[in-house]
Amino acid sequence: MAKNILPKKYAEYLGLGAEIAASLAIPILTGYFLDNFFETSPVFILIGVLLAMIAFGLMIARINNKLNKRDNDKAG
Repeated sequence: MAKNILPKKYAEYLGLGAEIAASLAIPILTGYFLDNFFETSPVFILIGVLLAMIAFGLMIARINNKLNKRDNDKAG
């Protein structure tokens, strides 16, 4: 029975890792390309870093709430 659960858990953690990577990479890369397009100093990349940090923080809060809910459901 444990063998059936493992692939599901692996897929869940792989998806979580991809989501974290995307939430960090997309705003930063967008800022980089906007800086190159508008020929500005690192204004847009700094905005991208700020947005990436906010998105990462919100994602961590969402994951925390999900795990707390799962723990409360198992306990109760």
